[in-house]
Formats: sequence, C-alpha cells, structure tokens
Amino acid sequence: MSVLRRMMRVSNRSLLAFIFFFSLSSSCLYFIYVAPGIANTYLFMVQARGIMLRENVKTIGHMIRLYTNKNTTLNGTDYPEGNNSSDYLVQTTTYLPENFTYSPYLPCPEKLPYMRGFLNVNVSEVSFDEIRQLFSKDLDIEPGGHWRPKDCKPRWKVAVLIPFRNRHEHLPIFFLHLIPMLQKQRLEFAFYVIEQTGTQPFNRAMLFNVGFKEAMKDSVWDCVIFHDVDHLPENDRNYYGCGEMPRHFAAKLDKYMYILPYKEFFGGVSGLTVEQFRRINGFPNAFWGWGGEDDDLWNRVHYAGYNVTRPEGDLGKYKSIPHHHRGEVQFLGRYKLLRYSKERQYIDGLNNLIYTPKILVDRLYTNISVNLMPELAPIEDY
Repeated sequence: MSVLRRMMRVSNRSLLAFIFFFSLSSSCLYFIYVAPGIANTYLFMVQARGIMLRENVKTIGHMIRLYTNKNTTLNGTDYPEGNNSSDYLVQTTTYLPENFTYSPYLPCPEKLPYMRGFLNVNVSEVSFDEIRQLFSKDLDIEPGGHWRPKDCKPRWKVAVLIPFRNRHEHLPIFFLHLIPMLQKQRLEFAFYVIEQTGTQPFNRAMLFNVGFKEAMKDSVWDCVIFHDVDHLPENDRNYYGCGEMPRHFAAKLDKYMYILPYKEFFGGVSGLTVEQFRRINGFPNAFWGWGGEDDDLWNRVHYAGYNVTRPEGDLGKYKSIPHHHRGEVQFLGRYKLLRYSKERQYIDGLNNLIYTPKILVDRLYTNISVNLMPELAPIEDY
C-alpha cells in the first residue's frame, strides 16, 4: 500500500508539472504569435484618437479664422499646415447627367451618372445560392464573372484577384457589392479567387502572383486589382481603373478609424497595370504568414521609379467585414526581409514562382486552388 501511495503522489506531481509546463508554453506561444498583433492594433487606435483630436482642434481653429477674416474663402490656401484642402471640401467633380447617351464605338467615360457616391454597405451574411440566384437574371455575366459593357468601349479590362482561405462567408458579400459597382463604372472585369490549400502558413503575396499568372493566360487584361475579400468600398466613385502610377484604393479603412495608418501603407486594395506589375517583378514570395508583403510591394514600386496615388477625400473609404486572423500567425521574419527589399526585388517574385494550380470556373468567378510550398530560399540566406 505504501508503494502504491508513493506512486500516486509521483503521478499527481507529474500531472501537475505537465499542466504547469503546458500552460507556460501555451502562454509563450500566445505572446509570440497573437499578442503582438493585438498590441499593435490597440496602439494604433490610441494614436488614431490622438490624430483625430488634433485635426479637430485644427479644424475649429481654421473655422474661427475664416469667420474673423472676411477676405478668406474656402478656395484660398488658409488651411492648417500639412493638410490637404480636399479633406475639408466636397469634391466638385462633375458627373455626367442621367440623359447622357453613350456610343458603343467610343471609350466609356470615367464619371458616369450611375456613380452616385456613397454606398450602403451591408455586411450581413448571405448564402452563395442567394447570390447566384440574384445574378442569374443578368445574362451578360459570362462564366468566371466576366462582364463587359455593351453601350460603350471599356476604358480598362480589369482582373480582380482575391487571395482566399477559410473565408466562405465573405465571398458572397463581396460579390454582392463589387459586381454592381464595377458594372456602374462600365469596366470590363472578371474575378479570380486564388485559394490556398494545405497546412502551410498563409502566403497572400504568392497567391497574388499565382492569380496574376493564371489571369494572364485567361484573357488580355491591362489592369490588375489586388483585393482582400473582407474589404468593401463605401463609394462607387472610387474608380477601379489603373493609371500612370500604381493606385492604393483602400486609403481609409473603418477598422483604422478612416485614417491612413502610415504613409507607406499599401494594404487592402491596390491596383497596377500589367506592365507595372511585371516591371516590379510582382509581389515577394518569401512572406509566409500575416504581414509585411504590402510594405515590400510599396518598396518595389518606389525602387522601380513609381509613386503611389490614392483617392481624394472620402472616395477611398472602405468597410471591413468583421473577422479575426483565424488560424493565421504573424510572420515574425518580415522585418528582416523588408531591410533587404531592394536586393531581393528581382530574385524573388514572378520570376521564381513555383506552383501547380487546380482551376474550376464558377459562373461568378474562377477558382484557382493551389497548395503552396516554401521551396524558395529561406530567410537566413538574405
């Protein structure tokens, strides 16, 4: 009996020790992978509130000056130093009247009467069957979600690339909002959902590269929009065409209190011409996990001699569908890679992409399923 009691005491101690070390290791993993993201979010929220307070004070001061100085007008230059007057003024751009007649032989205008501005964004869940039923009445939508206007020549042929994993409830909401908006803008477009399978950490950047390669095989596109599935535009005058410079469409996100987190922020929704994207060698492939790939893209764009443009005023507002980075961890090696963006630009991107896709064409989008593998050079080699 004494031996049995001693064994039970040892067993209880072992169990307690196991529970202790398991809890300790779980806590360590939490602080390594999850806590930094939460801390960054709350830190930015505090900074954002400070920025908003400062801007409100500046605005009040400016209005007082306008009131006391009769010679000052809203068209003058008496704005607080460092601010853009477009943040204070409603854009005066004239959009075409309702009775405007199009020509099927001329390019579609960029400022159409259908583009009325503010969109009522509803993030309530909806089933894919409901979305398919809704758009089944539009016979002009071809397989893959390919649509082109018939009353004018599209100014841009746009491939919309959507990186994807385990966000099935977001896709129907995305199509419900994006399809009508792009139709109102009279763009030729199609959607490519690049879905990562397997157990490797999510590689958003490589998915974009895969989507670009496959979209170029599918049609002659001249503009590519890199679009997160959980970002919904709040203004249909945010024109999804490309330009002489790369475009950052999602300049004001609701989750960041509609304030640009930092000047080099290039996340959420961006657009480049096919020529621009090829010139910068696409996205980097080495970012396994959450974060950093958009900052690297910003660096590539500037190293290639481009500048990034953004929508003015409230045109760049976006609403985010609520979610968490479920099952996705932060990429802790991103800062080291970003230090060597220039050296890596032309050895890591479109030119060293390795993948084997499985393609399925749905009526509303083309699904490109791919199991990405980290076959590229490890971080330590840089």
